[in-house]
Amino acid sequence: MKTLFRSALFCNLCLGLTLSLGFTFTFTFTLNSYAKPPASYGSNVDYKAIVETIGESTDQSLAQGQVFRDKNRNGSLDKRERGIAGVLVSNGVDVVTTDDYGYYSIPAYEGMSLFITEPAGYDVPVNDMNVPQFFYHHLPNGSPPLRFGGLKPTGPLPAAINFPLIKSKYKHRFKMIVIGDTQPYSNTEISYVRDTLAKEFADMNMRDVEGLIVEGDVMGDDLGLFPRFKEIMSIAGVPQYYVGGNHDLDFDAPNDAHSFDTFKREWGPAYYSFDIGRVHFVTLDNVQYPCTNYDGEHAFCDSEATYNGVISKRQMEWLANDLAHVPMDKLVVINLHIPLVSFVDSSSNKHQTDNAADLYALLDGRPALSLSGHTHTLEHFEPGEGARPNVSGVDIPASPFPQIIAGAGCGSWWTGDFDEEGIPMSYQRLGGKRGYLVFEFNGNRFRDTFKATGMAPQKQINVGVLSPAFNHWYDELLGWLRAGAEDKPPLNINELADTRIVPRNELADTEITANVWNGSSATKVYLKLEGRKAIKMQRSEVSLDPFALKKQMYVFRYAAESNSGNQRSQGFELFGGSSNGPSSPRPSDEWQHVDNSNHLWKVALPVDLENGVHKATVTAIDKYKRKYSETVVLEVREQRPDPLFRDYVFE
Repeated sequence: MKTLFRSALFCNLCLGLTLSLGFTFTFTFTLNSYAKPPASYGSNVDYKAIVETIGESTDQSLAQGQVFRDKNRNGSLDKRERGIAGVLVSNGVDVVTTDDYGYYSIPAYEGMSLFITEPAGYDVPVNDMNVPQFFYHHLPNGSPPLRFGGLKPTGPLPAAINFPLIKSKYKHRFKMIVIGDTQPYSNTEISYVRDTLAKEFADMNMRDVEGLIVEGDVMGDDLGLFPRFKEIMSIAGVPQYYVGGNHDLDFDAPNDAHSFDTFKREWGPAYYSFDIGRVHFVTLDNVQYPCTNYDGEHAFCDSEATYNGVISKRQMEWLANDLAHVPMDKLVVINLHIPLVSFVDSSSNKHQTDNAADLYALLDGRPALSLSGHTHTLEHFEPGEGARPNVSGVDIPASPFPQIIAGAGCGSWWTGDFDEEGIPMSYQRLGGKRGYLVFEFNGNRFRDTFKATGMAPQKQINVGVLSPAFNHWYDELLGWLRAGAEDKPPLNINELADTRIVPRNELADTEITANVWNGSSATKVYLKLEGRKAIKMQRSEVSLDPFALKKQMYVFRYAAESNSGNQRSQGFELFGGSSNGPSSPRPSDEWQHVDNSNHLWKVALPVDLENGVHKATVTAIDKYKRKYSETVVLEVREQRPDPLFRDYVFE
């Protein structure tokens, strides 16, 4: 059988050669020059090449070729280069393994992305922007007319599609950087990506980092910004993997089959897998758009023109076929954009995954982890949490494995006032800072650490004081915002009392809050007042976060105004060009306020606290037994002193 297959392949190659002499078909290997291996093999982005395609197949219903060890790193299958056995090859539904000589044969169809699963101990090549090259899109006539171009016509199926690999060190221990929504809507916001994420990655020791994964909403609707973004992120010097999000869609696509065509052109397949050590990474497309084009029973749409969170039947079939080749003790890391379940959007099916229960069943008995983005929140669900019964008719059981919504690289959509670096502070919807997660893998186990961009690694907590004075200030501004936010607000930031001065008559109604950005139900948090025993703080999912709200309820950027004549430079733009101001400083939109959080803890101050100055230290102990602390200084007074210059003293 193997002999017959190789003979058939040879005939196809001969035909491809004949056609290339008379028409426009070419052989990739005739265009590539011999490339000497680089001097350093330390980085897995040293290997630059693309998938090799040869000739035109005589059977357009069958894709075939070879996965080979590319010893001279030129991307072409040359003499004395041997095939690699046992590599997974998929057309997006079927999954086959290469034979003893690296050959494969698999059904082909228009619109497929043909790809391999990078095996542990090997590296696929990357392009000049460090995007892994392990796929071939087959769309003979190209995309339908799309604003951002989609995929160009690929022409007939090649006679051979050969996937190059190089041997690398098997990594038992390694790191991956995981980033929630970066979502720049403009070149200004791409510059924010450059000055936060890219700046940090350029300065990091990436020696043991195997790649970075962006969990969707890479862009903010303008897909023409992909190339600049891609070049900026390439400075990390590691392979960059991407998940498609609802703001990465071709919104003018006629159906879901073409909704990620431009994304595929820039980043590769909408779903795929790859192995590193004892970890099997899977990326999925769970953004169904338009909502009317779903192919199965789960389709709970808010409207026909919107998107919905669901994993298509085709992907579920592919994943089942993929996992059939994965040992049961490997850790399966699922990457998708819309969470399987969410705290902040727990009542909405659109922002959760309709058929999450089907995925749970498919992964039954395996160590697994789900990573996502979309909600611009840091959320942890431990096994046994996250049940969503009867959400718009969906019944999602408790999660059998950990799930993490990875926050957002842009925070809350690049909102808020500027920090000292000139970047919007942009607190996430549950009060976390903008940033990213670093995952340390050891065999099939993992440990995650959140890193706020621009801050020291040990900075993990914001401590606030929730007092009657703060509540009054917040309620006044919120009432004005709800009433239409006309003219000037009733209070400004100068009229918020110093909440770290606690008058004795407010002491019984004052609480200390701790927003532990990467906290979960497994996190323990304590307040230690100097000279007293530590007090355990309680997780409170319905409380205000005064630290974040202080910045969200009075934003000075609204007041940016000039006589330049440039109307779009007045106030500021967000969300695809929406105008904000110019006006008096005012609160951000209410839906962004940190008025609830599943990583907020609080505790009442002791009513017998003496007058004077007090050192208060909050310590969080995470599920890995790591400790993080934050200290504030409080004052207890009979009454608050006059905050401003005491001019009456000199009258």
